[in-house]
Order: sequence, then structure tokens, then C-alpha cells
Amino acid sequence: MTALRNQPAPARFADRAEAEAYVASVCFKHGPPRLFGVELEWTVHHAEDPAQVLDRRRLAAALGEHAPPTLVPDSPQRPLPSGTPLTVEPGGQVEISTPPCTSLPDLFRTVAQDISHLTAMLADHGLVLGDRGADQHRSPTRMLQVPRYAAMEHAFSHVGGDGIAMMCNTAGLQVCLDFGEEKHLKDRWAAVHQLGPVLIALFANSPSIGGMHEDWASARMRTLYGTDPVRTRPSAVCADPAAVYAKRVIDTPVIVVRGPSQSWVPPRPLTFAEWIDGALDRSPTSDDLDYHLTTMFPPVRPRGYIEIRYLDTPAPGGWIAPSALLVALFSDPSVVDGVLAATERAAGRWLVAARHGMADERIARAAEDVVALGIEALHRTGLSQDQISTISRELEGKL
Repeated sequence: MTALRNQPAPARFADRAEAEAYVASVCFKHGPPRLFGVELEWTVHHAEDPAQVLDRRRLAAALGEHAPPTLVPDSPQRPLPSGTPLTVEPGGQVEISTPPCTSLPDLFRTVAQDISHLTAMLADHGLVLGDRGADQHRSPTRMLQVPRYAAMEHAFSHVGGDGIAMMCNTAGLQVCLDFGEEKHLKDRWAAVHQLGPVLIALFANSPSIGGMHEDWASARMRTLYGTDPVRTRPSAVCADPAAVYAKRVIDTPVIVVRGPSQSWVPPRPLTFAEWIDGALDRSPTSDDLDYHLTTMFPPVRPRGYIEIRYLDTPAPGGWIAPSALLVALFSDPSVVDGVLAATERAAGRWLVAARHGMADERIARAAEDVVALGIEALHRTGLSQDQISTISRELEGKL
């Protein structure tokens, strides 16, 4: 109780300038680049029929004490044995989010243990993890009946069908990296964006999603692109990304307003800036702005660190190579300079990459340079020579 009393009250904003300064401070933190991690998300299927609608009760039974309260309201949501929390997405996708690591071999061991434990729990109840970035078998069906996801579905439905598909039928590999020292932040931000089209194409494995966008290299990325452009399109690459992203956030419509009722749909359309200016019957706090930030879904999301969200979830074991590649490519400023040079020809070709993948000549040429650069830098990651050789072969096999 004492600790709770001593916690500072959520801040209120006098104007949008204060809110923008807050966003820049919490989303863009700099310091020595030491930490990294991954978040892995999978669709879940009945082993006997992957096209069968997922049974909520069977999923809850399989996850047991690890199930989140969104699925089982009174669940203790205990972490996996490694300490990794497990969550469930609106369509029943399961996700693990590793604690930050300083060692790539340690990260690999942790994730391997988590996947083995999760796979065994699901198998005991006749369930299996999907092996693609999108569920191509089933139409989007929202499993989690909670106010947040109901409000999101309501907002996205006005744009089209991509929103519900993104919520319920997609699964991604997210790699998280430190921003690094302030003097290197702008280059790292630019490099992680220029890499986007190249790595989307290199690791794309979702040729359709719920019967839509068939024959795309990454239907998952196509679906994200079409969900709600103001919150899902790539962020600006510029001299001051923190200021520009902060302005974007404050000008983005609010789609969830938390409250005691079961409906969190805003009472009227408004941006966060308009909320600050008095559009609702209460002024927003820093807690409200923190929550608003969780409804931003660009392919690269700043969260105090860089959350890279543009990779399809791969087949079992396939997450290791892209994760190692990204850690290697950001292991030193000189390597980041090489990334900027190698990817310049493919910069901005997000939708081309999602549609055509490695069939696009400019992207394919950039991918060759990126893979060569990454393999050369793998020795900086602490991996053994055997691990480096295995990852190098897998990366070269993607070309």
C-alpha cells in the first residue's frame, strides 16, 4: 500500500506541446545499445483440421495457468518456466515476449525452451502452432470478447475488412533493439526503415490470408497496410524522428477510451489533440496517452526501443536467422552505414515487397548486399562458429 501511495499521479497536459514532448521522451530513449529481444506470435490450429474454427475452451485448457485474463478472467497468468509471459491475441493467436537479453546465445536458448514448452502444452489438447505469417485457412473470427478489441474492430470496420483480418488472422516475428547513442539514433532509425522492404521480401511466407490477397508474398503486410493508414503505415525517416512521430501520435484518432462500461468506443470521433482541447468530458492523462500509443501499429514502432514489426512469423526454427541478422546489422555504427548504402535502392518499396517479394529486381539486389553484410557481421554477436555457419547457409538459401 505504501508503494502505491508513493507512486506519482498520472500527468495531465496543458496543451499538445506537452503531450508531444511526453511521447518523444517515452518512445525514443537513447544509450549504449546493449539489449535485444524477440516477440513471436503464432496462429493456433486444431491438429486434425487446420481450417476448423479454434475452440476457445480447448485453447484455455491447453494454456492452463499461463492463460491471460483476456482468455480466462481469473487466470493467474503465470509466466513460462523461463520467465517469459504468454499472451493471446484477438483471434486466438498466442504470443511470447522474451525479457531483454544481452547475449544472443542466451536469447536462442530461452526462446527454444519457451517454444518447446508451449508446443507440448498445445499438443496435449490436440492443438498446433501455425507456420506462416497469416492464417490462410479460416475467415477472421474474434475470440476475445473484451472492450479493447471490440472498440478496435468497430474503428477498423469503417476502413474495410483488413482490420479484422489483421487482428485475428496474422502472426508476426518482432525483433526489438536499443536505439543506441543519441548521435546514432537518426541513422539507426533510417536503417531499420530502409531494411523493411528487403527483409519483408527475404522472409515473406504468407501468400494469402483468410481467402484474401491471394498470391501475395506477404499478405500479412498487405493487410497491415490497409488496416488504418494513419496508424499502420511506416513512420517518417527524417532529421528528428522523435518530434515527427510525436506529432503523428497526437494527431491520430483515438479509437479506445477506457471506462467502467463494457463499451470503450469513443462517444464521438476525435484525435488525441482534440481530447486535450476538451472534446470529452474529462481531460486525458499520461496513462491515457500511454494506452493510445498501444493502438499505433506502424511496421517499426518506437517504444523506448525499436520494435521491428514487419516480419512474417516463420516456420518452426525459422525465427533464428532473421533475428540474428538484425542483431548483426545493428552491432556497430560502421555496419549501420553499410545497411544504409545497401538498401538505398529499395527504400520505400514496402508494398512492392509485400506483393512481389524477391521477384522485384531492386529488392533482390539489395537483399544480396544485406545478407552479405549481415553474414560478415555475425562474428560480433557472440554466436559460435557452428551457429554462424548454420545461420549463414540459411540466409544465403533465401536469395
